[in-house]
Amino acid sequence: MHNDPISLLEPVFHWLDELIRQNGDYLYMVLVYISLPLIAWILSGGLRRGWPRRSNSVVVVPTIVIWPTAPPPLPPDDAGRRQPPNDEDSQSFAA
Repeated sequence: MHNDPISLLEPVFHWLDELIRQNGDYLYMVLVYISLPLIAWILSGGLRRGWPRRSNSVVVVPTIVIWPTAPPPLPPDDAGRRQPPNDEDSQSFAA
């Protein structure tokens, strides 16, 4: 006996092939007419209504928010004024 899933399901596949070959038009029409109410039911919230309600209480999870403070100002240079970094530094990417 084979334990391979494909060989075990091979008779089912042959049966489905034969069913579709003989009655494919009717199966298509049935699936189309079943899918329209099913889609309408899903869009109207039918899947959410089926879940059981546990209780009416609401669980509130406390959250702690830490607001970042502003970074300290840069220290002044020797003359008391701030100078922008020198962009003409030729060795900034040197190896």
